[in-house]
Amino acid sequence: MLVAERRARVLESVLAQGAVSVTQLASDLQVSAMTIRRDLEALARDGLLDKVHGGATARRSPSAEEVGFEAKASREQAEKEAIADVAADLVEPGMSVGLSAGTTTWAVARQLRRVPRLTVVTNSLPIADLLHTTPLPGECEPAGVVLTGGVRTASDALVGPVAVAALAQLHCDLVFLGVHGMDPDAGLTTPNLLEAETDRALIASGRSAVVVADHTKWGTIGLTTIVPLEQVDHVVTDRGMTGEALQILRERVPEVHVAP
Repeated sequence: MLVAERRARVLESVLAQGAVSVTQLASDLQVSAMTIRRDLEALARDGLLDKVHGGATARRSPSAEEVGFEAKASREQAEKEAIADVAADLVEPGMSVGLSAGTTTWAVARQLRRVPRLTVVTNSLPIADLLHTTPLPGECEPAGVVLTGGVRTASDALVGPVAVAALAQLHCDLVFLGVHGMDPDAGLTTPNLLEAETDRALIASGRSAVVVADHTKWGTIGLTTIVPLEQVDHVVTDRGMTGEALQILRERVPEVHVAP
């Protein structure tokens, strides 16, 4: 196989899966890990992908760029739905549940409409709107929705001192956190400084914290860290997450759930 052909196949795999390990690529293409690493370095120099520890990810946005809710909602829809279905199984009737802003947590909120007697605390305008719509057959409205208030971001999150002050007075059984990125060194990240502060307050309000993030978030680093990986109790992700990434997560997070 010619070098150009092999690199084209490497790039195709990364773009299709979002994140691929050196081990997987070497096995798929029947070449050495060193050869794959050289290919990844060349493709990264050309700006076609991002080389990360143990593999590569699809080209990520600048660390301070914040994409709107509608734009993010169209990405990895099947993965988000699978993650939301698994995440909702962690919730019991009568719980108080915190939901951060984000399209994956919005998918979780939709699944939670089938769980009775919930109180939902959120800083997300789309989630609050969703939970106030007329339920479909088999669904039930939460017992109540507490919207934090705060400064509105491009992703329709309410953040800042008002949101943080509200969360400091609340106590949730379980909180679900959507993130811009997950990384072994940077932890859970976001491009928005005020959103990071608000997310930390949401985590502090809960007895247990659950990160819901698809495989494309691995290796992505936003401008600021919310918390290290070790400070959450669960991660729910999808089958696109590489084996190496899952190993790192399982070493640092008590419970890792992979949605089918």
